[in-house]
Amino acid sequence: MNSTLSRSTIRRLPGVALPLAIAASCLLAACGGATDADDQSAAAADDAEGRALAQSVTAAAPVDLFDARKKEIAMELVSSAENSSLDWKAQYTYIEDIGDGRGYTGGIIGFCSGTGDMLAVVEDYTRREPGNGLAKYVPALKKVDGTDSHSGLGSGYVSAWHKAAGDVVFQQAQDAGRDDTYFNPSVTQAKIDGLHALGQFIYYDAIVMHGPGDDASSFGGIRKAALKKAKTPAQGGNETTYLNAFLDVRKAAMKKEEAHSDTSRVDTEQRMFLNAGNLNLNTPLKWKTYGDSYTIK
Repeated sequence: MNSTLSRSTIRRLPGVALPLAIAASCLLAACGGATDADDQSAAAADDAEGRALAQSVTAAAPVDLFDARKKEIAMELVSSAENSSLDWKAQYTYIEDIGDGRGYTGGIIGFCSGTGDMLAVVEDYTRREPGNGLAKYVPALKKVDGTDSHSGLGSGYVSAWHKAAGDVVFQQAQDAGRDDTYFNPSVTQAKIDGLHALGQFIYYDAIVMHGPGDDASSFGGIRKAALKKAKTPAQGGNETTYLNAFLDVRKAAMKKEEAHSDTSRVDTEQRMFLNAGNLNLNTPLKWKTYGDSYTIK
């Protein structure tokens, strides 16, 4: 997203009047009218003007999802759809089988025992804190990867997950799993595609639900299909047109799975923000998911 002035541009703008200033300075020097105090005052004025312009440019520049406040908004939006709550930090302890064929779903963005990302989180936790209560379940998680089986897991594993959720180290492992596999790659791709904060969130929410693969029902496949319908801003396309195409493809993918057939997180959340022209995902935000209303002020 190339929406800010370059550093060289910022430095040049205050200098538009420099040729006249230099000429006047030379004339005064020749007449003996300029003093060191005059020179210092002029330099201070130029510096102040430059700082003021740089600050105004920074203030006007759109903020992306890597900004701490925008990232918090993204976490709350996802949590409203995944957990019917804005309190995403309360979800470290969450774990259940929601019947979507992916085994156990748990944690802050729904890591799954059947898709490998839950295994990756537990392995990372074990590297950070050997001998933790979930470490003994790593072999079972490896065996059930790719299936919806609970073999070797069961109630003991669920209890251990709940207990581990109070451990800051386990929370850090979940945060890292979210950022490394989902948040950072999706936001980075969105920025490459020239998307503002809303588009970055739309990518992130899609990769959380559909995964980072390239098949038709995964994030990569959804993006590929959307690119056949519209150009990204980076390709010279209209951002709203492209995002509508992306949401159309994603919605079709959601309807293919019974567990994800409710598309309200697209219809009464993301599409609503898009139709309102809120590409920067500015607050206040009001939306609905699964019939529940939410507000971020």
